[in-house]
Amino acid sequence: MTEFNDFLQSLENDKQTATMEAIFNWISETFPELETTVKWNQPMYTHHGTFIIAFSKSKQHFSVAPEAKGMAEFTEQIEADGYSQTNNLFRIKWTQDVNYDLLKSIIQFNIEDKADCTTFWRT
Repeated sequence: MTEFNDFLQSLENDKQTATMEAIFNWISETFPELETTVKWNQPMYTHHGTFIIAFSKSKQHFSVAPEAKGMAEFTEQIEADGYSQTNNLFRIKWTQDVNYDLLKSIIQFNIEDKADCTTFWRT
């Protein structure tokens, strides 16, 4: 996970760093088959060369981007958890709890849905 060091060092405080380290460690432990990379200054996880999920940061929140199809599949749960969202990502405020069950479901969905995908993004 050393690929994510620059991202982690760019966070504003220790709490933000701890939150993102916990998420990254959890993903690595839960989905050891995923590869890590950084593109467009965003930590990303891929599987057989296809995009699975990415993260970005802001002053008030961090964003989770599972592509539009991943968002559409989980829109109601994302809303129920109190996270704001767009068609392509949802935002978790630094003050909110992270729903790891939701993250697990989204990542698992993308792995399964993109099992035969031969491109980085869905086409």
